[in-house]
Amino acid sequence: MTERIFKTHKSSKVEYSFTPIKRERLRESLCLSSCLLAPPLTKKKNNMEVATIQRFQCSSWIDLRTFEGKPRGSLRYSLRFNEDKRLKVVSLALDKRRDHRLRSVSDNNSSVLETGSLLHSPSDEEQILKRKAEEVKPYLNGRSIYLVGMMGSGKTTVGKIMAGALGYTLFDSDTLIEQAMNGTSVAEIFEHFGESVFREKETEALKKLSLTYHQVVVSTGGGAVIRPINWKYMHKGISIWLDVPLEVLAHRIAAVGTDSRPLLHDDESEDIYTAALNRLSKIWDGRGEAYNNANARVSLENIALKLGYKSVSDLTPTEIAIEAFEHVQSYLDNKDGIARPDGL
Repeated sequence: MTERIFKTHKSSKVEYSFTPIKRERLRESLCLSSCLLAPPLTKKKNNMEVATIQRFQCSSWIDLRTFEGKPRGSLRYSLRFNEDKRLKVVSLALDKRRDHRLRSVSDNNSSVLETGSLLHSPSDEEQILKRKAEEVKPYLNGRSIYLVGMMGSGKTTVGKIMAGALGYTLFDSDTLIEQAMNGTSVAEIFEHFGESVFREKETEALKKLSLTYHQVVVSTGGGAVIRPINWKYMHKGISIWLDVPLEVLAHRIAAVGTDSRPLLHDDESEDIYTAALNRLSKIWDGRGEAYNNANARVSLENIALKLGYKSVSDLTPTEIAIEAFEHVQSYLDNKDGIARPDGL
């Protein structure tokens, strides 16, 4: 075996040229079997060449095994680790800021809707709404809430949210009137019986609600405020005026049409928005002052200003409901003769 190996190396002395294949084989042989190859190489020249080759090849092989690819892999790992660490720090910072803002809202007893206090998330709004309803309910002590305002001001939508948060029942006075008239719509009542009949039915509905029901939220018609007797019934509970700019109301009405609003059937020669705005302005002139009889006024313009919104239309019904609860609590807390909840 030794002789064969010796002859192989000896016969290749002249032809030795370090071709890629031979070089690779020699590198593997020298590195893995150097102890077997050393004895046959007795000539100094051969020993020097092989030793040189061995040192070069094995040194290169060791370097490759030890370092090849490591710097790049380590760099990628380091960059990925640093990026993950940075993202974790940012995430923690955002969580802390969100928690701080929620605590600020929770600790603020003056007004929930401070600028920037609400996170624009339905779940956050629902939590704040629920907490405010729990705070207001002892002050109400079973009293009903009556929402007043111009047509299209969102009384039914906001009323539904408030009723749900309080565990109250929602009533729409127009719906009660239609039921009392055997399903006749409001528009048909105006057309066939006149506005005076509708107003009589409206007063009957408010009287029944105030004397028979408790713990209800009532969405009234836009004109319920024009008859003083209606205020007598509504003041048995808490009345809230949803004050919405006429321009916003006109846009809302133009978007859905005027078929269900008989008082807006006027000049059809104008575009629907202009016609609605002109008609709303006339109606406002006749009843605007009457809305001031409400116990509390919720101005959508003021809410939008506090929240930093560009438009009233950016407000959500839940945000309006939360502000309405704030005004109810403020009114009952400051009104003389109103019983306070126990311990407050």
